[in-house]
Amino acid sequence: MNMKKERQNIGLVTFPISKTGNIPLSNLVDILSAFSTCVYVITGNEANIYPKEHRQVRVYRIDHKTGKNALTRVISYIYTQLRICYQLVRLSRDVKLWFFFIGGEGLLLPIVTAKLLRRQVLLALAGFPESLSKEEKDSLFKITGLLARINLALSDRIIVYSERIITERNLEKHRNKISIAYKHFLDFDAFKMQKPLSERPNLVGYIGRLSKAKGITNLMEAIPKILERESGAHFLIGGEGELRSKVEEYLSKGDLSTKVKFTGWIPHEDVPKCLTELKLLVLPSYTEGLPNIVLEAMACGTPVLATAVGAIPDVVKDCETGFILEDNSPECIARNISRVLNHPNLEEITRNARALVEKEYDYNVVMEKYRGILAD
Repeated sequence: MNMKKERQNIGLVTFPISKTGNIPLSNLVDILSAFSTCVYVITGNEANIYPKEHRQVRVYRIDHKTGKNALTRVISYIYTQLRICYQLVRLSRDVKLWFFFIGGEGLLLPIVTAKLLRRQVLLALAGFPESLSKEEKDSLFKITGLLARINLALSDRIIVYSERIITERNLEKHRNKISIAYKHFLDFDAFKMQKPLSERPNLVGYIGRLSKAKGITNLMEAIPKILERESGAHFLIGGEGELRSKVEEYLSKGDLSTKVKFTGWIPHEDVPKCLTELKLLVLPSYTEGLPNIVLEAMACGTPVLATAVGAIPDVVKDCETGFILEDNSPECIARNISRVLNHPNLEEITRNARALVEKEYDYNVVMEKYRGILAD
């Protein structure tokens, strides 16, 4: 690759995000920094890009407030997009290539603005917002889907985590401009097995956003059913989100406080220690891209039980590198947690999982994938 081309400035846009998006955002900034003179980031709300010495990053913050009804939500959404457009125009002399990432599929006005400015647009799919909106019974889910379809058509290149996502999201018509890569890489010095699985209690954990799309309510409803099968099991729930009050209410009403520890948000630097205490991590999501927490658990020698959505089946193969839920009903979750806790080959499965993430999610491997994408 021509070095002059490689060191161009790159822009990165997300819709204002929650804390759960900070690690994916920081990882992508770290990747793009290796190929650019400067990364210009437009983001907001709880976004926090963790600094690294080699980064040359400029951040432009735009915060977003959600309206209380459909009309005010639409007005607020458009206003936030217009503010992003303003920054794109201001930075047009400095940035020739824009990555649209978390929430980027719905940013029609900014993507149209970038195209009118004759800038290259790369759309990195981080989830399935149309499915997410539908699962959460969002009255605007049809609009979300329409915006995504328009933006997919307008983008010069689309980045997905897996071939599975092309099929799952019906993206075949865009295949000629799809690249497969991920923004996941791990610090294997931090995420490692600190305690053998045989020395861990039957502690089952969930770490992630407390939202309907993540299946957290299904897991909460499964806990009494699990305890009927595994009376010695205990649970750890870590995270923040719109269902926090419902989770706390469920725990108090179900008198589960002696069996379930609810931690709230877990800072990322504390996640490795938390994972190495778990006997099992459960993710009963309705929709996903590829959650960082899955890879981090595998690196820590913690078995993962998850639904087969997004790119999860590419890394979690049942009874080989982890365990798959047939569906995320409470009955299915309870049955499979019991299956995993009593599985005779857990140690071997966790070794396979660690070997997989070491091979595929090393920093240098990920960098090479993006080198090829940016060369195009």
